[in-house]
Amino acid sequence: MEEKIFFMKQALKEANKAYSKGEVPVGAVIVKDGKIISRGHNLKESKKDTVKHAEIIAIEKASKKLDSWRLEDCDIYITMEPCPMCMGAIINSRIRKIYYGVSDLKAGACGSVIDLTKYKFNHIPEYEKNILAEESKEILQDFFKELRARNKKDRGVSIEN
Repeated sequence: MEEKIFFMKQALKEANKAYSKGEVPVGAVIVKDGKIISRGHNLKESKKDTVKHAEIIAIEKASKKLDSWRLEDCDIYITMEPCPMCMGAIINSRIRKIYYGVSDLKAGACGSVIDLTKYKFNHIPEYEKNILAEESKEILQDFFKELRARNKKDRGVSIEN
């Protein structure tokens, strides 16, 4: 359990990087043989690129590091449940196991909205949820609370009441 907490804390560090850039604070790390081989955080807004999710960035970096698209002996730690796009990339890269913090009730693909592990793909990763869920949830809530307040201020709406 300690190992899972350590790696999820590293993913949370990535989420904080996204937060500081005005990105939705989701972070990911990929681990092989007990060592982090890649990191990623959301860059969708700053790169103006739909696919720049934390998981995709981490997968790209891991593939480059290992010189292979197959990440069979790797696990991914993500602060939030992967969306269908990221889940597709995880399945196709053959990542062994997904560990995630908070469920995504709007776009989650590990059981919240859909569970892509229930389909007969050529590879099905295992997953475990609720690793540092409160911390993962808190950073997202703080981000969206600040974003809503900023948007109200920009529109000239009083937020004091």
